[in-house]
Amino acid sequence: MTALPAGSHPDLAEVWRWLAEVPDPEIPVISVTDLGIVREVEWQGETLVVTVTPTYSGCPATSVIALDIEAALRAKGVERLRLERRLAPPWTTDWLTREGREKLRRYGIAPPVDGTAADGRIAGRIARLAGGGNLAVACPRCGSTRTERISQFGSTPCKASWRCTDCLEPFDYFKCI
Repeated sequence: MTALPAGSHPDLAEVWRWLAEVPDPEIPVISVTDLGIVREVEWQGETLVVTVTPTYSGCPATSVIALDIEAALRAKGVERLRLERRLAPPWTTDWLTREGREKLRRYGIAPPVDGTAADGRIAGRIARLAGGGNLAVACPRCGSTRTERISQFGSTPCKASWRCTDCLEPFDYFKCI
C-alpha cells in the first residue's frame, strides 16, 4: 500500500480510473464502472465517499464488490474512505457503458437489447416495464438473431439462459432491468 502525502488526495478523475480497474466478481471482464454501479465519487473533507447502486437489492455480489472497491482504493493509498449504498433510483441496464456492453459480448454474454441505451434514455425502461414485446437477442458467438430463451434464470440472477438456433450454442443474456 502506498500512503498518500498528508493533506493531499488524488483528483476524482484518477479515482475513477482506479475504479475502472475493479472487476465485477461475477463477470470479471467487466468493471464496476462499466456496469454503471458506481454512481458518485467525491471528497468530503479528507474522506473519499464512493456511492454504489447494486444491480438489484438482493445481489449476492454486493458485499464482495464493496470489499473489492475498498481494497483497490486502500492499495492506492486512500486511508479515509466511506462506501455508501444507494438504492434509489434503482440500477438499470441503461447504465451499462458501451464499452461494458462490448466486453460482455466478447466474453460470450449477450448484452441487453430493446432500447437499453448506454446514454441512459428512459424510453427503453418504460417499454420493458409495459411488457416490451419479443426480444431479438443476438448470439454473442455467431451474431444470429435466430435465438430463443431457454430459461429466465441463468448462471447468475442478472442473466437468463438462451440458445442460438443457427450455431446451436447456449449463452447467457444479461437481462434488461
